[in-house]
Amino acid sequence: MTGAAPAVGDWRRALAAALRTPEALRAAAGLGAPAEAERAAAADFPVRVTATVLERIRRGDPADPVLAQFLPAAAELAPVPGFVDDPVGDLAARRGPGLLQKYRGRLLVMPTTACAVHCRYCFRRHYPHRDGARPEAVAARLRADPGLHEVILSGGDPLVLPDPPLRRLLAAVDGVATVRRIRIHTRVPVVLPARIGAPLVAMLSALRARCVVVLHVNHAAELGPDAAAALAALRGGGVVLLNQAVLLRGVNDSVPALAALSEALLDHGVLPYYLHQLDPVRGAAHFGVPDAEALALHRALRARLPGYLVPRLVREVPGDAAKRELAAAVEAADASRL
Repeated sequence: MTGAAPAVGDWRRALAAALRTPEALRAAAGLGAPAEAERAAAADFPVRVTATVLERIRRGDPADPVLAQFLPAAAELAPVPGFVDDPVGDLAARRGPGLLQKYRGRLLVMPTTACAVHCRYCFRRHYPHRDGARPEAVAARLRADPGLHEVILSGGDPLVLPDPPLRRLLAAVDGVATVRRIRIHTRVPVVLPARIGAPLVAMLSALRARCVVVLHVNHAAELGPDAAAALAALRGGGVVLLNQAVLLRGVNDSVPALAALSEALLDHGVLPYYLHQLDPVRGAAHFGVPDAEALALHRALRARLPGYLVPRLVREVPGDAAKRELAAAVEAADASRL
């Protein structure tokens, strides 16, 4: 996305052209045909990879950290105790179609079931997506509880919605005076940057409530020139940019990789926010990093980078009032033993 803003239809064509089979993905990555187990993994959770992602993959390298996030693996089929279909308690938090209530003061809204790409570690890869949230139902829920000051748009990816339904949803939320922030969790600026055109930026800039976009970027190699242009456009529109990464075996489980990610994010005006421990979703156990190793990585990262570049190492635990900080829990346990 360099030069002029993309035409309105460009991003839809790019989305429609996404690769959807392991055969196509492996061929595009310069690898051989998939094994039967990889085809079975893709049948359980389909492949979807955009051309922008393919540009960031090193061809011929099966261990490429960008490719690893999207390539089906035989390990997905192995049952692992504790890895389940609903690892973060979404079903218990449902308050209606596309509405979840997990945290005090915040309403989680899922307006669509679609994503631009399918990440193999996705904690909602088995979620029984049905209808997305309707704008009038969201507004009614917000008016019924004036203590809800922040709306979190998740999904699916909210930014794969075309402008008209997205505008209706944002208007419904922004029209409730008690809402102070609208937070959008998305991979789109990095994996489908043509979506971040002038009409979308203007829509977000016009909101009364503060607009915060939380990116999901796990490796510095994901941040190419088109993503840089998309992020610059959002910053120019007054959007606050944060990043949530997931700590993933074979992707970013080293201090150099994590440090490079934080540095690259800040270069693009994005503040590292959370580094999540993997949610224990069925099919993703091979991405897991043990807590002791995660904490050691985080300590080394703190020693290497200024504090504002070190994301908080957290885990989501169903029923908790907030994300659980691993470092804080360990420090508290150590203090109790003194």
